[in-house]
Amino acid sequence: MSKGKAPAPGKLFKAGLFALALGGFAISSTPATAQVTAFKQSLAEAASSAPAVAAFYRKNGFDAIWTGSDDASKLRRKALFRALEDAPVHGLPDQTDRIAELMAQLKAVRTTRDLGEAEAALSKAFVEYARDMKTGLLVPSRIDDGMVRKKAELEADVLLAGLKDSQPSAFMRSLVPDSAQYRSLMREKLRLEQIATNGGWGRSVPNGKYEPGDQGAGVIALRNRLIAMGFLERSASATYDAALANAVLDFQASHGLEQDGVAGEGTIKEVNVTARERLKSIIVAMERERWLAPERGTRHVLVNQTDFSAKIVDDGEITFQTRSVIGKNTGDRRSPEFSDVMEHMVINPSWYVPRSIITKEYLPKLRANPNAVSHLQITDNRGRVVNRGSVDFSQYTARSFPFAMKQPPSTRNALGLVKFMFPNKYNIYLHDTPEKHLFSREVRAFSHGCIRLHQPFEFAYALLAKQTEDPEAFFQRILKSGRETKVDLKQHVPVHIIYRTAFVPNKGPAEFRRDVYGRDAKVWAALERAGVALPSVQG
Repeated sequence: MSKGKAPAPGKLFKAGLFALALGGFAISSTPATAQVTAFKQSLAEAASSAPAVAAFYRKNGFDAIWTGSDDASKLRRKALFRALEDAPVHGLPDQTDRIAELMAQLKAVRTTRDLGEAEAALSKAFVEYARDMKTGLLVPSRIDDGMVRKKAELEADVLLAGLKDSQPSAFMRSLVPDSAQYRSLMREKLRLEQIATNGGWGRSVPNGKYEPGDQGAGVIALRNRLIAMGFLERSASATYDAALANAVLDFQASHGLEQDGVAGEGTIKEVNVTARERLKSIIVAMERERWLAPERGTRHVLVNQTDFSAKIVDDGEITFQTRSVIGKNTGDRRSPEFSDVMEHMVINPSWYVPRSIITKEYLPKLRANPNAVSHLQITDNRGRVVNRGSVDFSQYTARSFPFAMKQPPSTRNALGLVKFMFPNKYNIYLHDTPEKHLFSREVRAFSHGCIRLHQPFEFAYALLAKQTEDPEAFFQRILKSGRETKVDLKQHVPVHIIYRTAFVPNKGPAEFRRDVYGRDAKVWAALERAGVALPSVQG
């Protein structure tokens, strides 16, 4: 948005314009009937472009809530303008021009038509602000087809009725996401803004590999950068000593890197990310936090794709955590972002091969060799196993292939020995895997989209602990039977599959992760197009 066209909002407050008499024209508490009728007609006309706003006024008898001369109207105006002024603090677009336009419109009121138009304009500005603050500025699915999260719908008439029936400042505060994570992100945003404004973290570190015992300008630059970031106490040492190695370890841990205490290419690349870029990640994370419904569940599962982790959270505390593998960064394999509810687990599962995998990967192999992928059973529409030798696979296309494929329970099963189900149209779930070696990788994007767990048995024990005295014995007894067994969760558990390159743990400083799918870059670009801007910074 353009700057410098109007006085700063703070100056408008000091000028006392919130107590303005609307250009000398306001509806009194006992107005003339003709004046009221003209006002209502003007308001109805002006509000008609926003049906839900118009619906509120119809229910409200077209009474003014902003432009009256009563104290309640004045308090609402003041609360709205203060909220608009503070929007950039929350990573929303600067509203300086919008405030000036609304102020000018109020000051220029001379007729009942002017007043009705001003009333409608204030309501529309409020509703837009409330929606942006409460549920986010952007629509996720318009940015990336893997961001399928549904935002809560906020009806304008409900918002306006809530404001009318509440203390205005308190209602504006209630629109701000009420989560510990959002508050922590806001604090980190303010901290990074100050760091960036003051020049950032100093000189970048030359590319290379630095390890214990090394000396030279690169080591000194690394030392100074980590000191500026808060990972190392002030030191004059020019050697890659134990203190610097420990600082590198701490940095690697907080950035999702392999923790070896050696500053190699990947670590140096992350060390050199500027405060300005980290600030973008924080603002994107704040927007993403607004997309999540405030009711996360007293107990819930949180999968952060960029962190390659899956956690069980109870009353805000992480009670279990394990590594995860997410979808490969290609085509339609990227794991989607959404929330659902886990209802059951299946021990000794069969793998029912998704149709997309059958037609894209296995049908070409079967055409070339009917005995290909022999670990999978081919079944007809009644579930009966088909004799491969009696089928001419070359006659089928991806559309006409009439069979299903499945892999019976076994230690070699693609789903491993347990899967955790939250039925959804994306066919995504959490599961075990026989490919344990993948969990040692730093970047773990290898699946077809589902989330693979490093410690699935322990994950199951933690879930079952709420409904059985000895969850491990219960689980192992079913496992040893070898039979495919569905186990319902008596307490269904919300699952939130999120994508955060920036987050703040309950304890410790903010952590950052790489943008593995490039989604945050798209979100930031969309925020910029919507008017979000960084302050004038140097870092």
